[in-house]
Amino acid sequence: MSELINNREHTAQELTERQRTLKEIIKELHAGKSVEEVKARFAEAVGGVSVAEISAMEHALMTEEGIPVSEVQRLCSVHTSIFKGSIEDIHRPSGPEEQPGHPVHTFKLENREIERLVNFKLALHAEQFQKDDSPKVIYKLLEDLSLLMDVDKHYSRKENLVFPYLERYGIFGPTKVMWGVDDGIRAAIKDAKKLLTEYNGDRDQIGKALAHIMSEVNEMIFKEENILLPMALSKLTEDEWLKIARESEEIGFCLTAPEREWIPERAEEPVEALEQTEDTSTSGTPQGFIRFETGIVSVQQLELLLNHLPVDLTFIDENDVVRYFSHGKERIFARTKAVIGRTVQNCHPPQSVHVVEKLLEDFKAGRKDVEDFWIPIKDKFVYIRYFAVRDSEGRYLGTLEFTQNIAPIRALEGQKRILSE
Repeated sequence: MSELINNREHTAQELTERQRTLKEIIKELHAGKSVEEVKARFAEAVGGVSVAEISAMEHALMTEEGIPVSEVQRLCSVHTSIFKGSIEDIHRPSGPEEQPGHPVHTFKLENREIERLVNFKLALHAEQFQKDDSPKVIYKLLEDLSLLMDVDKHYSRKENLVFPYLERYGIFGPTKVMWGVDDGIRAAIKDAKKLLTEYNGDRDQIGKALAHIMSEVNEMIFKEENILLPMALSKLTEDEWLKIARESEEIGFCLTAPEREWIPERAEEPVEALEQTEDTSTSGTPQGFIRFETGIVSVQQLELLLNHLPVDLTFIDENDVVRYFSHGKERIFARTKAVIGRTVQNCHPPQSVHVVEKLLEDFKAGRKDVEDFWIPIKDKFVYIRYFAVRDSEGRYLGTLEFTQNIAPIRALEGQKRILSE
């Protein structure tokens, strides 16, 4: 028995030592050493590395070394190139994730389509552009980039469906880093489209912008398939993957779609979410009904009522945890059930978290009760309002987000006094 214990201690020491070496190598990159210099030391000192070790290393860089998320994001692409070829293959040979409809199968299916678009069409047209910058070639590039904008759905499913579950297992660092890189790719595609639309004759500028996109998209595919998805497979349960699969359609798919619905072989009966209804019979209100100061409605009536409002509602409690969102026919910003129970800070890109923090800080301190934003999005003009929710004694109980497309209201003119036919 003592031998076993000693072996475990020895293994633990080895893992700690490998983690320490990994961290030092990345810190050397941070200090300015070249990839080649670090790569040699990595091969000599570490050799093969598991995705769990990479995850722990990124987390340690932020929490123990105090390196900002933005800096880890910058290093992310560099150290991924070091890990390439060294990551242990921990894929299961014929697991459920290889079945059509499983979220991991769908992510990989989309990645093959993204690769075809980026490495064949976009690369070909980018090369043509360097020889011929005619409107015809520019149009082809714009068409490619418009198709590539579809990666937003692929990235959104990661951020809103997979990341929340990883966070429940205490994995925060890698998700924040990846979300930041996702946003960088989204922005790079938009910037390249703008450069092409307003083309001023600078071929090199366009060429660099397209090369950057192709490189970042390919790097992200590598990170997803060799780090994120294996890590998620090692943590998430089959039930959790099933929930992700069922909510995926809410956000949509990128360039392709799953062939069929994924049904695990165990064919377990779907577990419906339990309605949280309090038994208020003792206070004179029938079970399944809610009594307000101004009336009584059933839970079903209340839910339908909220879902029929021409606005999107989201409520977070006093601890910043998302507790509820309405589910109307045409939500402006996608929400999935996975966000319930998640802190609102983890539902926003790292780049905009400081805005959320400031808003909540002002509400909690009583400096503000309401804050408004308005932004044009395609054919919509979105009015976003935040209200501090307080009890009769002024205690802060949470924040209500109220989002509405007011484009039809802004377009109103004259008056209307009769019913439409």
